[in-house]
Amino acid sequence: MDELLTRGTDQIIGEEELREALEGKRKLRIKFGVDPTRPDLHIGHAVVMQKLRVLQDMGHTVIFLIGDYTTKIGDPSGKSKTRPMLSDAEIMANVKTYLDQAHLLINTKKAEIRYNSEWLGKLGFGDLIQLASNLSVAQIIEREDFRNRLAAGQELALHELLYPLMQAYDSVALEADVEFGGTDQLFNLMTGRTLQKKLGQRPQIVWTLELLVGTDGVKKMSKSLDNYIAVTDAPVDMYGKLMSIPDQLIAPYYKLCTDIPLATIDGLVQNLAAGANPRDSKASLAREIVRLYHGDPAAVKAEADWNATFRDKKGPTQDMMRNLKLGKQSAKLIDFLVDHELRSSRSEVRKLVEQNGIRVNGATISDPFAEIKAGDEINIGKTDFIKVV
Repeated sequence: MDELLTRGTDQIIGEEELREALEGKRKLRIKFGVDPTRPDLHIGHAVVMQKLRVLQDMGHTVIFLIGDYTTKIGDPSGKSKTRPMLSDAEIMANVKTYLDQAHLLINTKKAEIRYNSEWLGKLGFGDLIQLASNLSVAQIIEREDFRNRLAAGQELALHELLYPLMQAYDSVALEADVEFGGTDQLFNLMTGRTLQKKLGQRPQIVWTLELLVGTDGVKKMSKSLDNYIAVTDAPVDMYGKLMSIPDQLIAPYYKLCTDIPLATIDGLVQNLAAGANPRDSKASLAREIVRLYHGDPAAVKAEADWNATFRDKKGPTQDMMRNLKLGKQSAKLIDFLVDHELRSSRSEVRKLVEQNGIRVNGATISDPFAEIKAGDEINIGKTDFIKVV
């Protein structure tokens, strides 16, 4: 019980009530929401969902809430500018990938899979006004990111102020007993407690978990920042991304992304401090995480392929190469990478080229508009190997 409540946990608002429920016979409705702003669930989501799986096994109801309606706004948490709005088609395409992947992390047959368009899409303008009357402007602009944007003279759109209200109403509609989220979600989750209390429900318990820092070692793992490891990444890609993380992330990744005992992790930290080679610890971490998602044989092969390519300098194995169609006689590199969604924008490709991060047929590229043709091999960073066909 202590391990469940403390490992990776930042804080629990209502911990005594939660302990009583978990140790007694009261069954809880536990909400975890994700906005499908981009395809793919990542191992940062898994930090929460591993706990959800344990709670499912204890007999509690997990509600996997897909924010197909809130995605139209986009969560403003931690953002310094207004998010671009997605089309319904883009949202539903992302929803499909979420549903295809969720079973890797929780028992989707036992879970409630819900969409907040079920209730938010039915609200009229009068309903929205009535709901909004339960929260004050002063409460909303207490949010640090809202305050910072206002103080800096940056735009803060009115619809962004409605996001915490919409997420809070999700908890009301679902009659949630517990809501999970990262530390950056605390304001939204607490707003849910406030609204539930105003509308006569028992306020939900708020359970926040430490944020998993992304592969860049700076910001939280996020699809929009492209510093994430998808749960469906190929084994060798997942292994390679984990080998590329900064050394200071080794211990947090062990704690948040594996089920290795904390005492073992403490010993690892002590060994690193005493001068142990971080590469060995990173390799062990990469093997363990790949094993969790792909099984032992895949983890062993991913490590062998990675070592052959980077330690033994034999070049990428066939399994590490992705065949992508050119579609015509030739194309500009920048267009090819963006069209195949290998990178999200042309500016990102230019930045990679400036950092000498792209090679074609072994030669570093200095011109993002270089022509590529069928038969070329493109290497992006340490993880992406593409054969143009």
